[in-house]
Amino acid sequence: MPFLEEKPRFRGITLPPSGWVLTVLLAIYILPGLIGHDPWKNDDAITIGIAYDIATNNNWLVLQAAGRIYPDAPLYYWLAAIVGKFFSWLLPFHDAARMTSGLYTLLSLEFVLLAARELHGREYAAVAPLTLAGSIGFLFHAHEAQPMLAALAAHTAAYWALALLPRRPYRAGIIFGSAVSMGFLANGFLPTVTLLPVLVIALWQFKNLKASLVFLLIGGILATAIPGAWLVSLYRTAPEYLESYLKAESATFAHSIPFHTNVGRYLNLLLWYAWPALPLAGWALWAKRRTLLSLPVALPLLSFIGVLAILGWFTSVRSSIALLLLPPLVLLAVPGVATLRRGAASAFDWFAMMTFTFFAGIAWLGWSTLVLGWPERLANRAVRLEPGFVIGNFNAMAFFFALTFTAIWFWMIVTSPRSPMRGVMHWMYGLTLFWLLVASLWMPWIDYGKTFRPLTASLNKALPEKVDCVASAGLQLSFLASLDYFQGIRTVPQKSEAAKRCSWLLVQGGGHNPATLVAAGWRQVWEGNRPTDRRDEDKFHLYRRGKKADPAPALTDLNADADDKSEALAPDRIPPE
Repeated sequence: MPFLEEKPRFRGITLPPSGWVLTVLLAIYILPGLIGHDPWKNDDAITIGIAYDIATNNNWLVLQAAGRIYPDAPLYYWLAAIVGKFFSWLLPFHDAARMTSGLYTLLSLEFVLLAARELHGREYAAVAPLTLAGSIGFLFHAHEAQPMLAALAAHTAAYWALALLPRRPYRAGIIFGSAVSMGFLANGFLPTVTLLPVLVIALWQFKNLKASLVFLLIGGILATAIPGAWLVSLYRTAPEYLESYLKAESATFAHSIPFHTNVGRYLNLLLWYAWPALPLAGWALWAKRRTLLSLPVALPLLSFIGVLAILGWFTSVRSSIALLLLPPLVLLAVPGVATLRRGAASAFDWFAMMTFTFFAGIAWLGWSTLVLGWPERLANRAVRLEPGFVIGNFNAMAFFFALTFTAIWFWMIVTSPRSPMRGVMHWMYGLTLFWLLVASLWMPWIDYGKTFRPLTASLNKALPEKVDCVASAGLQLSFLASLDYFQGIRTVPQKSEAAKRCSWLLVQGGGHNPATLVAAGWRQVWEGNRPTDRRDEDKFHLYRRGKKADPAPALTDLNADADDKSEALAPDRIPPE
């Protein structure tokens, strides 16, 4: 049964949202959580550390994190360094640099909107950015310093170009070539390779041979010119870095997991990661089963299969890499929303409203626990989870900010007109509201447990003003980057030649034997960890070398420093200074 026109008692947002309304909705989604907290463990701290090194030491070609060579594609780090330095008068560097993620998120949402408009028309094009923003997996990465967001923006631009190909092949060639170039500079070969099946599918659908050749010529020149210039510059000025980068890239495509097992893991991840795009895309396939070979359905469907096959064959499962699976699912979900039956659309809308009203209540209950100390049992639990956190700090600005957007949520529920798009919009804004409440009301508690700032400050106090050097063993790169960013302390790898002169040794983890270090002439002077890190593996130990002690490289009972990503970097990717 078709949706009937309604005249709500109060005027609300017109569906589908467009223009400034859509822009404001997406801005509300992007901004909360980007600023207001320190660099956190994993990619956030590493990425900000690299951008900080570029901004302070001008290492534009040879990327470094805490003095360690870090072979990676440079685009995100370049822009983060520029943005961080440009806005450092207004924001701390890490907050300003993280705004780069907001920029690439905005570009991804805009490009997927344009692609949906070409494939499915203007009426339901807004479904695409709303569904992408509402995807649970996208939410987490959109609010951290994450280079894969630049690759996602490149992919969405490429889908727009290929959707535009039948109508404007020359412009499509320029956009596609620029997108491939941006994808390579953003994350290396992986975003480029995963676009190959998408390109083949689009050319298969497009029958104009002459226009296809012009498209390929323009796109090919743009796709190779800028990355080629970067690679040539590396070859001339830093050939060893280029060799390390190519080795790291080849390692990305090497894993021992069987293809079917890896694909199964990606699909299992998508069950929550790509919600609600995945079920909507599934319904679209059923609704459009008689026109599966038409461009609006075939392009996203076969692209998803192709990208999934490449990721399953070459890469181990990582949440950030799975971002590349979202654009085709989102584009396929657009006709799914347009063809939803009234009962299914109403059920989805009801589910979205009930789910996020409940989660908003949980967020406010958490605020009451952290600020008012009620309920008392939950407050005690919160302190046990974050030992040392002080209950009762009230932030008036955060409170009224959160209260305003909670009121907007209930206003949207009351005033939104009946439409197939209402469920998607309520889901997206509900997810945004929950994230906004957590980012504004819970951020002090979360940041207290995730930041390395107090730990690095405590370590800095344990060191004298003048230190020859500090050797390190077993440290994760996110901590090394945080130590450099917060305290300006750079360690040298314990196994390096430079570590022979170090009077200090910093060790992470319980794998080493303290008695062995004491026997070798080293004395522990400090121990520390973050409040949430209670395992021996997460503790840091600082040792001072005695006059007759063995030098740091001679100590064998220590693990090498490791990268903080899902897989440790090979030793040749983080060489000694």
